[in-house]
Amino acid sequence: MKEEKLIVAGPFEGGGGIFIMNTTSVDQAGEWLSTDAAIQANRWNVEIFLYTPRVGGVCTIPTTNEMVTYTFVRYFPNTTKFNVQQSPQSYKKHDDYLKKLSTTGNVIAEGIFGNYEGGILIMKGEVDQQLIDLDPGITETVLVAEKKKIWVGKGSFCEQ
Repeated sequence: MKEEKLIVAGPFEGGGGIFIMNTTSVDQAGEWLSTDAAIQANRWNVEIFLYTPRVGGVCTIPTTNEMVTYTFVRYFPNTTKFNVQQSPQSYKKHDDYLKKLSTTGNVIAEGIFGNYEGGILIMKGEVDQQLIDLDPGITETVLVAEKKKIWVGKGSFCEQ
């Protein structure tokens, strides 16, 4: 945090985690991460994406903030020869579904990764799997979702 390179970090229940770096360059983030001994030893599978928040944001918080648990949903693209023609409409329906969810007050953050790499949804509390399964991006098979619990410092996504 002293160098202000890392804005948000949080582990997932069961392993793994997320870092949000203070850069708009994938290459720069890769350079910063490459100095970590665990990454140099190939102990972690690291994926680096550009992240564009559409709901919420990314905020630097004091390290003394309490840790909170949210439901984290990672959407992975799943475009195939069987759904490629319908994919633009399916992605629009997915976006509309997420916008509607955002009106409930339970969405902490939502955003997309660059170059059609999918996105994330972060929600308060326990989220019924059916809520994820009803997403048109999932039902129309252009997306696959993975749901986990994430621990982050309260305020990391600019929530109150």
